[in-house]
Amino acid sequence: VQLQACGGGLVQAGDSLRLSCVASGRIFSSHVMGWFRQAPGKEREFVAAIRWGRASTYYADSVKGRFTVSRDNAKNTVYLQMNSLKPEDTAVYYCAVGPGLGYSDSSYNYWGRGTLVTVSS
Repeated sequence: VQLQACGGGLVQAGDSLRLSCVASGRIFSSHVMGWFRQAPGKEREFVAAIRWGRASTYYADSVKGRFTVSRDNAKNTVYLQMNSLKPEDTAVYYCAVGPGLGYSDSSYNYWGRGTLVTVSS
């Protein structure tokens, strides 16, 4: 499986941005697609995840109510809609796929190259 994330950019606080991640290769209904981010000088952290089959969603507390993860099976694409962005959301965002739900990056087997999101105050 190969993943390609895109959609990052420079926005102002309060703005919205939508990230996309296209997967090439077979994605099974049991798979989980995750979004992680890594801010400068910090460890990579879980942001959100969605089960490919059931579309059950999971969020970090820091983004709950502001971010929405969704997927389009026909396009093999997962999205991360980010609203009410804050400067502390500034990070490189990564998409990943794994065999089951996990909140640490060790739970995911395949990773895309990150896309940078910068939120100015």
